[in-house]
Amino acid sequence: MIRCPECSTEIDVDEDEVEEGEILSCPECESELEVSQTHPVHLNLISDDLDEEDDDEEEEAAENGDVPEDDEEDEEEEEDEE
Repeated sequence: MIRCPECSTEIDVDEDEVEEGEILSCPECESELEVSQTHPVHLNLISDDLDEEDDDEEEEAAENGDVPEDDEEDEEEEEDEE
């Protein structure tokens, strides 16, 4: 028996039909789950929160006029070329 690591809902998975790295979706909470191991099947929650946090930080920086670190290096290189 396999359970969703997020909501503990039972997920019906046939060990012989899943592959490592396959992405499944929880029918209850709709979390994306990655098969990290077969025999026995082990699922890891794929966190979208990290991607959303990065996007939010970039949006806030743009609104505040802050330049992301990667862009600062490009600007310095452009100034050196002039």
